[in-house]
Amino acid sequence: MEIAVYNPQKGRLETIEVEFTNDNTTWFSQYKNDVNISMITDFNGDILISDFAFAYPFRIYNTSRADIGYDQKKAEQLRRRYE
Repeated sequence: MEIAVYNPQKGRLETIEVEFTNDNTTWFSQYKNDVNISMITDFNGDILISDFAFAYPFRIYNTSRADIGYDQKKAEQLRRRYE
């Protein structure tokens, strides 16, 4: 599936080809507001962080779901560092 993601390292949107599967994605169902993390996805050695507001996912280089312990709160903290 082709999607647009925000790449904070480059400061722009980019289009990537990614498949969301149980092997590469962790989905979260609990949230208090739309900016909470809905899913985290491993992508070519990077991580994609998506929220419930359906904004563009953030692409963070050289980080994986395992690096943040598959944790929703740690994903939110990581995304805030790049906003």
